[in-house]
Amino acid sequence: MNKYRTLASNMFILAVGQLGSKLLVYVMLRFYTNILGAEGYGVMSNIVTACDLLISTVSLSVSSAVLRFALEKANDGRMVLSVAINTILINSLIFLCAVPLIGMIPIFRGYELLIYVYVVIAMIKDSSAIYVRSRYSVGLFAVDGIVTTVSTVVYNLILLGVFKFGVAGYVFSIVLGNITSLIFLGITTKFFADYRPIGCDKTLRAAMLRYCVPLMPTTIMWWIISFSDLYMITYFIGESANGIYAFAYKFPNLAIVVMGVFSQAWRMSAITERNSRTTSKFYSNTFSMMQTIMFLASAGIMLILRPVIMPFFGSEEFRTAYLYVPILLGAVIFQSFDNFLASIYEAARKTTHSMTSSAIGAASNIVLNIVLIKLFGIMGAAVATISSYIIVFIYRIIDTKKYLYMKIYWAKIFVNLFLLTAMSVSIMALNYGTLQNVINVVIFLIIAALNFQSCVQAVKLVLNKNKTPEKKENNV
Repeated sequence: MNKYRTLASNMFILAVGQLGSKLLVYVMLRFYTNILGAEGYGVMSNIVTACDLLISTVSLSVSSAVLRFALEKANDGRMVLSVAINTILINSLIFLCAVPLIGMIPIFRGYELLIYVYVVIAMIKDSSAIYVRSRYSVGLFAVDGIVTTVSTVVYNLILLGVFKFGVAGYVFSIVLGNITSLIFLGITTKFFADYRPIGCDKTLRAAMLRYCVPLMPTTIMWWIISFSDLYMITYFIGESANGIYAFAYKFPNLAIVVMGVFSQAWRMSAITERNSRTTSKFYSNTFSMMQTIMFLASAGIMLILRPVIMPFFGSEEFRTAYLYVPILLGAVIFQSFDNFLASIYEAARKTTHSMTSSAIGAASNIVLNIVLIKLFGIMGAAVATISSYIIVFIYRIIDTKKYLYMKIYWAKIFVNLFLLTAMSVSIMALNYGTLQNVINVVIFLIIAALNFQSCVQAVKLVLNKNKTPEKKENNV
């Protein structure tokens, strides 16, 4: 199987397992907003995003090392899993001492023990699921995504809809969903039998920690770029405004869901193909494919934003959220570019460079948020976010050339961004009606036509039966 077909196969398996379950969350969005309201939705978003940061910080991002080292067949998979779980358990005990400090933060007061349980269970679940994906089956990992999402939604219906537990019920539903996932993976693979509480390979442990520890501050910086605006909006404007912003971010996250499937498959290919003689061309073509996915997904979301998404998902309290979606979609596009370039650092084991670029982006995000939120409110936060991702992109596109030459089709990027900008202006500046819909349909069709050839070339690369098709392939 050629490398493009392997990538496409993994993408298909992950898409089947994850897209349907992820979309189920969006179907439930109206239920969440009605139950929690703008203020409750803002509180919930603050808690969940804080937990995401703590998961990577407390675990030292060891799940990334699980993927990197478990995919190398020369490594003992049992030792990889054991190093990860032991790291998590030891750090969880240390983290327990910091729980009272969480309660000192006003927006988290009363939720500190729930946050602790959420973080510990999520750390174990993430590393375990990635281990299963690397050593057992990509397909089973995809099925686990369905199990996790569906069970979480069921728990939400019970805890929010029946028992009216509010924000705590939403957060605890995620905890129960992760526990259900661990039980499912344990029954289907018995992977827990691979765990060794003592006798870990010290050399492997040192190598894994050298790899993942620089990713921990990288994750913190990335979190600042992605989510610090939620807390700053809460501080400067209030919980209701934060709820509207968090709601608006849900729809660019639709593109992230699509990109997430691609990224999970790509990271496996980037690691396993890193020593290929045609690595440069593989990266260039795959980056072009990824751009096509993001441009089409973003244009599609904007096309249906006013006529479908807002009436179906948004209650009256969230009616202004559409104004921020186009800017945040642009942020998501550059975020996907940045994540792709980060795979070059990961494959080359140069994760400190990823940390440096993320720190620059985080610093710029904080400064821009402070200035722009005061001047422009919620829109200022959206502009600060996209600006930070663009800064990281510029840094990484220059820096990664030291490790891998990758051809960038700049004309394709600029033309697509120009058309998406025109679509954004239509959504944000025109009153909703026939004229706006016609303009957006025309622009969407132009974007689809411009990216059609890339889709055709991608299909040709996937269908090529030659295991090393690069001699024949055209640039995407």
